Amino acid sequence: MEEIKNQEFGGERPLFGRENLCLENVTVHAGESALKFGRNIEAVNCRFEGKYPFWHCENFLIEDCTFTEGGRAALWYGHGCTMRHCKVDAPKMFRDLNGITVEDTEFPDAEETLWHCRDIKLRDVKVFKADYLFMHSSNIDIKRYEQHGNYSFQYCRNVSIENADIHSKDAFWNTENVTVRNSKLSGEYLGWYSKGLHLIDCHIEGTQPLCYCRGLVLENCTFDPDCDLAFEDSEIQATIASRVTSIKNPRTGRITVPEVGQLIFDDHLRAPGNCKVDITRKR
Repeated sequence: MEEIKNQEFGGERPLFGRENLCLENVTVHAGESALKFGRNIEAVNCRFEGKYPFWHCENFLIEDCTFTEGGRAALWYGHGCTMRHCKVDAPKMFRDLNGITVEDTEFPDAEETLWHCRDIKLRDVKVFKADYLFMHSSNIDIKRYEQHGNYSFQYCRNVSIENADIHSKDAFWNTENVTVRNSKLSGEYLGWYSKGLHLIDCHIEGTQPLCYCRGLVLENCTFDPDCDLAFEDSEIQATIASRVTSIKNPRTGRITVPEVGQLIFDDHLRAPGNCKVDITRKR
């Protein structure tokens, strides 16, 4: 493998189409598409200041690197990306990529990141300013994860999340086949219009959670007092381990809950309208 150490590059496509290349302690200054169409690339302890550096790349490792704000939209199209121990200050990272592994990395500005990507594994990742994260992505495996940003995971398919702290309004809208374990989910309107959302040992915060769901399953979850008007028009099987402030018009299924502040069945309940609510703590 060819090595390039302790050098600086700038301008447009300075390392275009290179293969079997190792960059160490390299700075890529302002410009565009530094490594476009590269294959078998390693970047270690590098700094990326120019935009689009890894477009249409295959089989590339990025380790102990920094992406400044100017290094936006850095990893689009292609497959086989591993990122470890990095700091990413640029938005719109990862688009239309297959085979992504990210470990021990922080994204201070993750707006519109991970769109239309497939086969994603995240471990020990933190994201901030993460509005519209994971749009239309699939086959996602996440553990030990912290997120701050709204409208996340919309239209995602086949997602597994464990030990996460997710702060996101409108998370998991229109998703399919999502399982979340041992996590905190904080934000308004959680999981609307989802199919096959499965929450296990989770704590839920925010108004009007889990409405208009199909195939919703909850196991041993707890609800914050601000979780009101839950489950409207949802097909649900749930065992809940805490009081729920209010439940409104669940469509069908069964809910087992110790206590409900207000149970609402009104003229807006849609057929079949036969959800059974078992309240286990008798007053």
